[in-house]
Amino acid sequence: MAPKAGKGGKAAKEPEKSAAAKAKGGQSINVRHILCAKHSRKEEAVAKLNAGVKFDEVAREFSEDKARQGGSLGWKSRGSLMPDFEKVAYDLEPSTTNNPKWAEVKTGEGYHLVMIEGKK
Repeated sequence: MAPKAGKGGKAAKEPEKSAAAKAKGGQSINVRHILCAKHSRKEEAVAKLNAGVKFDEVAREFSEDKARQGGSLGWKSRGSLMPDFEKVAYDLEPSTTNNPKWAEVKTGEGYHLVMIEGKK
């Protein structure tokens, strides 16, 4: 017997997900970041974000990796990112580059300012 359609035309039952997936909100994220090798440069980027400059504009100016074109890393599945980076990213709420909800994390590559645009 097929599940009945509920409000919005979605099926009443969703595919089973692990407890960790339910707690963290999905198995993939659309992520952006700003990578800075030096703490002082990261602090400059934070100041710009706090002043209301769009996340992608700050990424173009400050990010020191190949994602400097707006900081987009695209859709990443769980387990494909560095563990510390991934934990911070999956804990974030989706937001926009105009009004980003971002977090900081330090990895072996440097200092990251991370935001996500979506989860699925």
